[in-house]
Amino acid sequence: MVPIRKNLVAPERYSLKCPYPMKPTRIVVHNTGNDAPAKNEVSYMVRNDSEVGFHAAVDDVEVVQGIPFDRNAWACGDGNGKGNREGVHIEICYSKSGGARFIQAEKNAAEYIASLLREYGWGMDRVTKHQDYNGKYCPHRTLNMGWGRFLKMVQSELDKLSKPKEDEEMSYELFKDYMDRYNQEQARKPVSAWAKDGWEETVAAGELDGTQPRAPLTREQYAVIRAKQKRNAAK
Repeated sequence: MVPIRKNLVAPERYSLKCPYPMKPTRIVVHNTGNDAPAKNEVSYMVRNDSEVGFHAAVDDVEVVQGIPFDRNAWACGDGNGKGNREGVHIEICYSKSGGARFIQAEKNAAEYIASLLREYGWGMDRVTKHQDYNGKYCPHRTLNMGWGRFLKMVQSELDKLSKPKEDEEMSYELFKDYMDRYNQEQARKPVSAWAKDGWEETVAAGELDGTQPRAPLTREQYAVIRAKQKRNAAK
């Protein structure tokens, strides 16, 4: 999983950078147009005096979040439209020159976006691009390489998250350890309400010793109980 860290805009700057509370409904993908790493992009964004911002930047090694997801960001030029007021804006770094760093940044972005979709319970229809809101050709390098290609990357990562993990092979020793701990936990529990009367009667008859009411009963233990019952009946 790509590392994620936060460098959030200070609350006293919310009025400039993210003035409105937000319940997100979508992801909006951008390319930075620069060749700076995510930490630099976010550091500059949170401290400058421009209203323009974004929620997170992704480069070839990490994700850095700059604005909380419950605050809006002025990022896609649609005023108070759904992009600016309901979108989680993700910037993919190193898009100016492209190359290996951008390729890896895109892969990391696909993984990160898939994790957000999973977290919010969203489908692929929630993944949008800057271009959808004001016509700007952004994310420019991602669009040049193929938007459908990028969506397939996100879908692939989402499929990985949705796929159940295969059962790991368990050694006999580990299985025995689990069973021993489980049986000990059960044995420490008190008798169930539905079994209380029968339990007390059986203990009073001397057929059980009155301890560990929920412990497992082996066949040899059952044989001893039945033998006691027969001896008592013969008296």
